[in-house]
Amino acid sequence: MFSEIYYVVRLQTDGKYLIARPEGDTTGYLLIFRENFDALTYLNTHAREVANRFAVESVTGTQLGQVLQRWGFHGVGVVTDPLLPKVEFLQHP
Repeated sequence: MFSEIYYVVRLQTDGKYLIARPEGDTTGYLLIFRENFDALTYLNTHAREVANRFAVESVTGTQLGQVLQRWGFHGVGVVTDPLLPKVEFLQHP
């Protein structure tokens, strides 16, 4: 996981990441995608009216830990199917 490249979605106005908050979680999980086009598909399918407010960025696996710590996320949500969406949640230690 550390040597792979992932894609995250950020709001262009303030740089906040697209996250998931399952069951009313206050902190949330950073949504990551395995491919750039998966992130774009997710935005265009589920947030078409505001998709132009977001940007897709690449991050390496080693950068993920730093992002999780800096923003205080519980872990990551790996989006395995952007159309449904299907997300696998992984908690960060």
